[in-house]
Amino acid sequence: MGRPRAFDEDEAVQAAAGLFAAQGYEGTSVDDLVTGLGVHRGSLYKVFGSKRGLYLAALRRHLDQEVLPVAAALAAAPDPAVLLTRAVAAYDGGPAGGFLLLAAAERAPVDPEVAALVEEGLAALDVAVATVLGAEEPPPGEPADGLAGILGATVLGLRLRARAAGTPPPAEAVVAFAGRLAATLPQPPRRA
Repeated sequence: MGRPRAFDEDEAVQAAAGLFAAQGYEGTSVDDLVTGLGVHRGSLYKVFGSKRGLYLAALRRHLDQEVLPVAAALAAAPDPAVLLTRAVAAYDGGPAGGFLLLAAAERAPVDPEVAALVEEGLAALDVAVATVLGAEEPPPGEPADGLAGILGATVLGLRLRARAAGTPPPAEAVVAFAGRLAATLPQPPRRA
């Protein structure tokens, strides 16, 4: 009979997501994880197999706990301006804010499993945008095209710029941009 784990696995994965979001995969050492999670190196390897295994678990958790619920809520926005404002403020947010974007830039090009998780998160945003626009959802595995694709890319670009600046985009600027953009868009069909 093995010894019981001396740490909460879900708490450790959540803490790891915060570290990876702040420092990236390459910038987070195993020593950082051991210290930040408060676990022994041997326990970390026993449970997650490797630093990469923990990274994948942390990204999966970030999707399930933060990204996908926000995307589902965004799909209920009453119009594109509200969608854009809410998405810029919250998409890929939560305790591990920016993790999805960082994974897209840093690891997805070199790790197919990370790329699949990133694609899942981005596809959820595309579906939310398409829903609000009353447009056809993009086929699985394909990015949204047309207006839905432009809006999704706008959200991600604004989130990335905010991360680089270290501050969220000013709400007034986002609202003003969203208003100007919405004025150029066809209005979605009214919901019953």
